[in-house]
Amino acid sequence: MKGFVFHGPGQSAWEEVPDPAIKEPTDAIVRVDAVTICGTDLHILKGDVPEVRPGTVLGHEAVGEIVEAGSEVRTLRPGDRVLVSCITACGRCRYCRESAYGQCRGGGGWILGHLIDGTQAEYVRVPHADLSVHALPSAVESKDAVLLADIFPTSYEVGVLNGRVRPGDTVAVVGAGPIGLAAIATARLFAPERIVAVDLAASRLEAARRLGADAVADAREEPGQLIADLTDGLGADVVIEAVGVPESFELCTRMVRPGGHVANVGVHGKPVTLHLEDLWIKNVTITTGLVDTHSTPVLLRMAAAGRLPTAQLVTHTFPLDGMEEAYDVFSRAADTGALKVVLGEQPHEEVALRSA
Repeated sequence: MKGFVFHGPGQSAWEEVPDPAIKEPTDAIVRVDAVTICGTDLHILKGDVPEVRPGTVLGHEAVGEIVEAGSEVRTLRPGDRVLVSCITACGRCRYCRESAYGQCRGGGGWILGHLIDGTQAEYVRVPHADLSVHALPSAVESKDAVLLADIFPTSYEVGVLNGRVRPGDTVAVVGAGPIGLAAIATARLFAPERIVAVDLAASRLEAARRLGADAVADAREEPGQLIADLTDGLGADVVIEAVGVPESFELCTRMVRPGGHVANVGVHGKPVTLHLEDLWIKNVTITTGLVDTHSTPVLLRMAAAGRLPTAQLVTHTFPLDGMEEAYDVFSRAADTGALKVVLGEQPHEEVALRSA
């Protein structure tokens, strides 16, 4: 089959790779029908995630069909249409028993496209399949469902829930890329008084308005002053960092009110200065996190009911073999206006699957 392979910082290609095989009785093989590209994939290509070895197929989000299941897979069978979660869960370790699947110590966590071959391929092996894929309602289209593999649960759990968004809050979202936009959409579920989006790109700020931001600010034009003006000088109750660079994190800590929350969602590839000389006295809570995807079943039900604006985030579609072009478009979002790109949903050439 073919897959999108990481060969080291700045080096990647859509090329022939070995067909997937059942390695453990709890594995399943999924034919990929739709896949997307994550900002984390761009971090990998830049060398920000050194655990990813050259030769790894990237990707950790997909929608597809089960074509083979191991002997101990109980809840799935060939022909089932499923969402492949970005997080894999063994279901037995301490963290899984606490629904902290992102920290799984039983061979799960974020492994797809990270520690093992991922989803940006024609087929993918999914370990611990019973707990790591979700049956899809027929009402949810593949191009919408694939956004529930990562960005919506990540924004909701690591941003909105960790940030403790409450009714009447002022919420600032720094970074209006896909994660930030999904954070705006899911923060609205808690009826904040206002949501302010901060970004450098005018197109993304406009997208933030469409997704529900009440005000927007150019990151180069003192957004902290806008927050201060809107809150009588107090600061935002919740600030969600959705970029992953030192400047954006430090901006978040300057905009939060005493007693407020900074929820870091962005993937950081460089050290960040934590100004405790200013923050120690302010009772500020700072959270970090890898998504656990415990919210995925709820988000799937909401998507089926038309309560999540998934379609508004998809700006570009490509065939699966258009992976290199899709990466180029997604990586140049400031020029292309790309938010989420979706690939696939075209017929596949069957490959021979084999058991290890």
